[in-house]
Amino acid sequence: MKIRAAVILIGLATGFTLPAYAQQNATVDPAIAQQRDLLGDVRALDEFSVLATKVDEAFNKNDGDALAALFTEDGVLVTPEGIFFGRRAIEKRYLELFQRWPVTFSTSQRDQLNAIDNAAWSTGEWWSTLQSESGPEFQRGYWSAIYVREGDGWKIRMLTISEHPRPVRAAEAR
Repeated sequence: MKIRAAVILIGLATGFTLPAYAQQNATVDPAIAQQRDLLGDVRALDEFSVLATKVDEAFNKNDGDALAALFTEDGVLVTPEGIFFGRRAIEKRYLELFQRWPVTFSTSQRDQLNAIDNAAWSTGEWWSTLQSESGPEFQRGYWSAIYVREGDGWKIRMLTISEHPRPVRAAEAR
């Protein structure tokens, strides 16, 4: 009888506390990062435009050193060829890429720019013309990045690059 009464009391206590617990979780936790759109923030757009210009200039100059310098020391680059950890590995990847496929023109466009506390994230598209043995090749794709403030400017903590699939020619499909 005592066990049954204890089980009933525990059941009643749990039944009353679960809704209260669920209500607590429905409120916004102040420890959760608050996100804000930066596309309307002129100062932020100016800062990120400087960074975007540096990225485009480094690509157009085939300058792997300059590209790697835009990353934090512990930065990460995610590409279709693999994941590269740290500024040195990122620099090596770009130097090898530019040696195999020199860029003759590259540009990018930002579609999103949002701040999360002292970091920011962004997404967009990129377009490049590469020089191959058979002539110029046009490539395009998408990118996403996470930035952190370092000193007076922003550095790339993580950059993910994807390539847009090339259309298959009728002769290649057979």
